[in-house]
Amino acid sequence: MARNTLSRSLHDLGLSAWFGGTLANAVALNAAAAEAGGNTGAVANAGWNRWTPVNAAAIGAHLVGSVGQLTAHKDRVAQQQGVAGMSTLKTALTIAALGVTAYSRGLGKIVDSGGNTSAKSGTKPSKRTRSDVAAAQEQLDRLQWVIPALTGALVVVSSYAGEQQRPGEVARGIAAR
Repeated sequence: MARNTLSRSLHDLGLSAWFGGTLANAVALNAAAAEAGGNTGAVANAGWNRWTPVNAAAIGAHLVGSVGQLTAHKDRVAQQQGVAGMSTLKTALTIAALGVTAYSRGLGKIVDSGGNTSAKSGTKPSKRTRSDVAAAQEQLDRLQWVIPALTGALVVVSSYAGEQQRPGEVARGIAAR
C-alpha cells in the first residue's frame, strides 16, 4: 500500500479540530459567557464568530483529506468486505455533521444579529431576550452537543477504518468477497 500521509493528516487534523473546537465551545465558552454578566450574548457571539473561520478551515481540510483517502483506497472499498459499508457510514455521518454545523451557524447568525442581547449563557435566553434570538438560542442549546457527538462518531469510525487496513484484515476481507 502506498502512503497517504498528506490526505490522512488533513482528514485527521481537520476532524480533530472540528470535534474539539465545538466540544470546547459547548463545554466552556457558552458557560463562561454567563460569568461575563450583562455582556453574556456579546461574549458568546464573539467567541463563536472567532471560531467560525477556523472551523470552516478544519472542515475543509477534513473533506479534502477524506476525498484523498477515499481515492487512495478505492480498490479496497471495492474489493475488501466491510470497507464499502464503513465508507458509507462515514459519508452519512459527515453529511449529518455538515448539515447540523451549517444549521447551527445559521442560528448563531440570528443570535449574533440580536447584538448585546441579555441572556443567561451563550445558549440560554433570559426573560428579556428577544423572541427570535431566544428561539435560536434554545435550538442551539440542544444542537451544541449534536456536532461533537457526530464528529466523535466519525473519529470512532475512522479508527475502525484504520484497523481495516491491517494486512491480516485486508487479506481476510478480500478473501471473504
